[in-house]
Amino acid sequence: MNAFAQPRDRGAVVGSGFDYSALAPAAAAICYPFLLRAFHVVVGTQAAMPSPLAIVAATLILAVAFGVPFLALALACRSDADPGARRLAYAGVATPTLFVFLGVAQALIHDPVPDELVWAVLWLAIAIWSQTAGNPVAATRPIVGRWRIVHGTTAAVLFLYVAFHLANHLFGLIGPDAHAAVMKVGRVVYRSDVGEPLLVAAMLFQIGTGLFLAWRWSAAPQGFHRTFQVGSGAYLSLYILGHMNSVFIYARSFLGIPTDWNFAIGAPTGLIHDAWNIRLLPHYALGVFFVLSHLTSGLRVVLLAHGVNRRAATRLWGAGVAISAAISAAIIAGMCGVRIS
Repeated sequence: MNAFAQPRDRGAVVGSGFDYSALAPAAAAICYPFLLRAFHVVVGTQAAMPSPLAIVAATLILAVAFGVPFLALALACRSDADPGARRLAYAGVATPTLFVFLGVAQALIHDPVPDELVWAVLWLAIAIWSQTAGNPVAATRPIVGRWRIVHGTTAAVLFLYVAFHLANHLFGLIGPDAHAAVMKVGRVVYRSDVGEPLLVAAMLFQIGTGLFLAWRWSAAPQGFHRTFQVGSGAYLSLYILGHMNSVFIYARSFLGIPTDWNFAIGAPTGLIHDAWNIRLLPHYALGVFFVLSHLTSGLRVVLLAHGVNRRAATRLWGAGVAISAAISAAIIAGMCGVRIS
């Protein structure tokens, strides 16, 4: 008998084989838009300083919203979950970026149905599929062949663009003009007739290989660090796909507007005081956090493969995750109006 084919009686109805506890990521994801709506109700549409009680309430609501993908990540670590439940949990990690993706898609097709209703129906369908689809338990080390190496090599090359792009956003702490000046220099390369197609092709390759690897690795229980790597990779694959949809299709083709600082922060209302734009805050923050911590996870694997002490590699990973969170917070602060001068 496979060591990982454990009974699914935890939180399940006896005899039904239906694991209700495995549906927690879907339930949390369905609640996510309403948490953002509650945040908007508390902070309102005006930029005036809210009361201390409102600040505390808004902070707690936003913290719970940020907790949704991390709850899903924790549930993905369950050793007794079958592949369907585990994949549902990984999908839950991508909740913030999927909700933005849905909102842009709804705008593109002029769908009058509220985002929250479409969102809930989609998650119910995904949750039912996760429990009814055939999901045989796989070996603990799925065969990924050279795809993992190719994916990592391409990521190392793309890191040059990622590093510049994030550094560019850090200039937002100085002001929009500083951000625009740095972006203008970078766009000479990545918006050129040669640079942009190559960048898009590389990103699409990362999306495809990343989702392939995530699907294969999610077939069986993994350790915490591998689970974090798979979950962050799943978020990034969907984030990049949604970001390209927002930039190339929604902004450039549909609206015909520049993808500059104002586009990024949802000007003139900004990220905080707009009922739609608030969904961009967790979307951006976790995008920055996961891209850097995912790269750090890959570095840890490379270090272990080259004989580096596991404790040292794990400590380096922890430091990288902390730095990722700090950079994410700094970028979001700049996008929300914080200035260092």
